[in-house]
Amino acid sequence: MIKKNPFMIRAIELSIESAKTKGGPFGSVIVKNNKIVAEGSNKVTMNNDPTAHGEIVAIRDACQKLNTFNLSGCDLYSSCEPCPMCLSAIYWSRIENVFYANTRIDAKAIDFDDSFIYSEINKDLENRKIKMYQMHRDEALEAFKIWEKKEDKIKY
Repeated sequence: MIKKNPFMIRAIELSIESAKTKGGPFGSVIVKNNKIVAEGSNKVTMNNDPTAHGEIVAIRDACQKLNTFNLSGCDLYSSCEPCPMCLSAIYWSRIENVFYANTRIDAKAIDFDDSFIYSEINKDLENRKIKMYQMHRDEALEAFKIWEKKEDKIKY
């Protein structure tokens, strides 16, 4: 018999609690030094925030509690394989390992289908469904020039 992981069990409990209320069926915990430092469940419809996925909620909570944007040394346990947005946030926050239960195929079966987004990422800008238009690059480069010369910048 396989020993159940308490961190994954907690992420799954959060997903079940969320599914029974006004959230989506997703939950996550962030662990550092073998202790849960943050939890999150899907609050998209509850908060009218399309970015309030369980992983994002947990990352925001962990960053606040640990007073850092860098979650190196942390692991994330999610009730489901992270979507493209959450995966990006995981990379940006420097989380070291991701453990998940349900797959993106399982999520697709209940109408949480990210395959369209995955396919859009690989397309050239002009071939994406949402049209993108570049403008005022010369003016915008000023901020990049200032940043490049800034001596006290905090890299992330």
